[in-house]
Amino acid sequence: MTTKTAEFTAQRPNFWRKARAYFELTKPRVIELLLVSTVPTMILAQRGIPDIWLMIATVVGGALSAGSANSFNCFIDADIDKIMGRTKGRPLVTGELTKREAFVFAWILGVLSVVWLAVFVNVLAAMLSLAAILFYVFIYTLLLKRRTPQNIVWGGAAGSMPVLIGWAAVTNELAPAAWVLFLIIFLWTPPHYWPLSLRYKQDYTDAGVPMLPVVRNNKTVGVQIILYAWALVASTLLLIPVASMGLIYTLTALATGAWFILESYRLYRQAIVGEITNPMRLFHGSISYLTLLFVAIAIDPLLYFDFL
Repeated sequence: MTTKTAEFTAQRPNFWRKARAYFELTKPRVIELLLVSTVPTMILAQRGIPDIWLMIATVVGGALSAGSANSFNCFIDADIDKIMGRTKGRPLVTGELTKREAFVFAWILGVLSVVWLAVFVNVLAAMLSLAAILFYVFIYTLLLKRRTPQNIVWGGAAGSMPVLIGWAAVTNELAPAAWVLFLIIFLWTPPHYWPLSLRYKQDYTDAGVPMLPVVRNNKTVGVQIILYAWALVASTLLLIPVASMGLIYTLTALATGAWFILESYRLYRQAIVGEITNPMRLFHGSISYLTLLFVAIAIDPLLYFDFL
């Protein structure tokens, strides 16, 4: 084996390790969850299957946008990520990436997302992407996260932007139905994230992040989860008259909504009698709930059944 061949062979693992680190910096699982709502929203806005290229362009632009926001978040929160057990494996903590590399990468993704959406989708979608990044970085990460237990409530606004981007991509406007979809994601975020905060309460305490379970007792957290669960289900039912949804969506919203409320009460009952044994059950269940709901949103206009 020649010297150059040996050097090339040695560099290949380094290249892929670095590429993987950049990929992990974007929090791909979070992106995947956000994009679950984009394509169904586009189908609903079109009342059919939109142009395939438009869907691909919108998903790519949305992924770039979310990746940028998450990368900025990792850059800003590197100091607390090294304290929390849940985040000790992130690239800036392990040293796979430097803060400068993360900062430049976040900027590149953000600029690409706005330019990509402006060129291949429309200007409204691009501006919504920019607003999502700015809100997540400046309002949630820098202003609210370390100052108030309502951080995740208002931070959910950034996570709700993909539905607005998806709707704008198809119609180049934001109809009332788009804002109801925004409301659904917004109200879903607290009862989705607070169970995770319960599971990693000590991590957040050590890092000095005032998540609701850190500054309030379990009973209060349980009450808040129930209140948001009821508001969430009400918002899913509001979509029926606003977007003229049919039987498939209606039955799905009722069935999954009833299950989600029951699961929320289950967590609350544990909170008032003693320790919450498995808060992650509601966390993972909320992901399944949102996925099923948006699958129904996608199917309903394609196989529309009226009530009559």
